[in-house]
Amino acid sequence: MGPNTTSSSVIFLLTGVPGLETFHTWISIPFCFLYATALSGNSLVLFAIVTQPSLHEPMYYFLSMLSTTDLGLSVSTLFTMLGIFWFNAREISFNACLSQMFFIKLFTVMESSVLLAMAFDRFVAISDPLRYAIILTDSRITQIGMAIVIRGTLTLTPMVALLTRLSYCRSHVLHHSYCFHPDVMKLSCTDTRISNVVGLTAMISTVGVDSILIPLSYVLIIKTILSIASPEERKKAFSTCISHIGAVAIFYIPLISLSFVHRFGKRAPAYVHTMIANTYLLIPPVMNPIIYSVKTKQIRRAVIKILHSKDT
Repeated sequence: MGPNTTSSSVIFLLTGVPGLETFHTWISIPFCFLYATALSGNSLVLFAIVTQPSLHEPMYYFLSMLSTTDLGLSVSTLFTMLGIFWFNAREISFNACLSQMFFIKLFTVMESSVLLAMAFDRFVAISDPLRYAIILTDSRITQIGMAIVIRGTLTLTPMVALLTRLSYCRSHVLHHSYCFHPDVMKLSCTDTRISNVVGLTAMISTVGVDSILIPLSYVLIIKTILSIASPEERKKAFSTCISHIGAVAIFYIPLISLSFVHRFGKRAPAYVHTMIANTYLLIPPVMNPIIYSVKTKQIRRAVIKILHSKDT
């Protein structure tokens, strides 16, 4: 790319599963199934929380935020991923690429923030049950929701904006089926140190901080649970945390695995990287509604009620 070409005129090429191009149609089948599960599962949970008055409680308001974030995460990658698998549509313009990257990162950071808010919700519910409704009022939950969106937007905008100042003169082939920040940065032929630092700072100050605060809140929760006298009450208190612990695990484990593969898995075949990168964005949206429907009686009842009412 010449020095006088603007970055916005760059066209990037996305990659499906390297080495397995002939099987793209077959590979699309499990991905379609995962997308369908994620979209229908989260929509159903959201619909249940909105329409069932019995679910108008802080815990479920946070769950509705989680479902909204998961829907956003699924939709962010849906079109490029299935476009590649079905139509071999690999081209993506620079601006579309930046938008996709921004939304993938935004929903990842928001999911992390929502999981932290849910940990706080469980802590208040267990350690101060009598004041729970006073502490977590509707207006406070709305403020938390707004803070989550603002936090994500403010930390990620500089990271994406800096990419517009780079010039791209090497190959324009990206290694994923969606736009991934480090992936785009590698294609630049200008100095990317500032972009690197800003990107790293954004992730450490959001997902990094949350990944420390969530286990900390659980240390406090477990401490409180252990001080409850009756074993029955203890079991009951802990069971309300199980779904949240599951949601935290399925969000952080794939995220950490992906970072490890990027850092240390240089010798792994390219398709291993791609598969991990594709599933890391799909595991939480697919699994969260399942975990919450299986583990939370109220959600399960509400979902069954909605499905029954559609049959009649």
